[in-house]
Amino acid sequence: MTVHEIQEEILRLKKEKDICILAHAYQKQSILEIADYTGDSYGLSVQAAKTSNQGVIMCGVRFMAETCKILSPDKKVWLANPMAGCPMAEQLGLDDLKALKAQYPGYATVAYINTTSELKTGCDVCVTSASAVKICAALDADKILFIPDPNLGHYVASKLPQKQFAFFDGGCPRHKVAVRDDVILAKERHPGALLLVHPECRPQVTALADYVGSTTGIMDYVRKSDNHDFIIGTENSIVEHLQFEYPQRRFYPLSSALSCMDMQLTTLMDVYNCLKGAGGEEIILPDNVMEGAGKCIRKMVELGG
Repeated sequence: MTVHEIQEEILRLKKEKDICILAHAYQKQSILEIADYTGDSYGLSVQAAKTSNQGVIMCGVRFMAETCKILSPDKKVWLANPMAGCPMAEQLGLDDLKALKAQYPGYATVAYINTTSELKTGCDVCVTSASAVKICAALDADKILFIPDPNLGHYVASKLPQKQFAFFDGGCPRHKVAVRDDVILAKERHPGALLLVHPECRPQVTALADYVGSTTGIMDYVRKSDNHDFIIGTENSIVEHLQFEYPQRRFYPLSSALSCMDMQLTTLMDVYNCLKGAGGEEIILPDNVMEGAGKCIRKMVELGG
């Protein structure tokens, strides 16, 4: 079968089986083309909750499918590729969090949405990269323990000097690979190009950026900008997606190493096999996790909108 033929069969099957397909922005272009919704993890979960479909397939990583299930408890939710995890989400467990919280008594615990649902049960609220500043500002707490990404945490702290922050020494292993030398080299190669980076990047990188924001924020910035050339400091699939969307403009990766292996695991055939009942994994969470993580996520919705 050709790519086009597989896509056509997926479109037929999802309609026949009343299934909504969600694709994170870091997925392959061929998958974005058959998705009902594309975007960031939280935005996709909200969209899934709004649909009338009985089932949802998440083309992304495990914590995204878990968030989707929590916001759509009455729907069947599948992760298209069961091996697609997130190293940052998995680098801190509940026991680790308990020990960390003991070091910072009186601190509100704020979890990046890129965490497991189990970990969220031990947190006060979770945030996205787009809503982190707004939510931390709205929290009725002057001291915040921000987990697990210190790069995003330090970015938020720089915007809220009136609050005291503590961090966990974790972070996204992909975004952390970009360093100041990459910025200098990219700007030398592409003079006049604007540098747009994700706040999961190191402070030495975000300090040199023309814009710092979430993946959807970066894409919105391009849409509103009159500039012609851009250096993209986030997962490299975004470079390709922007090239498709704006063929008259030029987009360059900040670093060739900014590619998430877990995000790239999901294939078009994974989606096809999931629809056929021959692949994927249905997400089933314990009641205590559904309840505890649900409180954390609903608090995010309340404070962040």
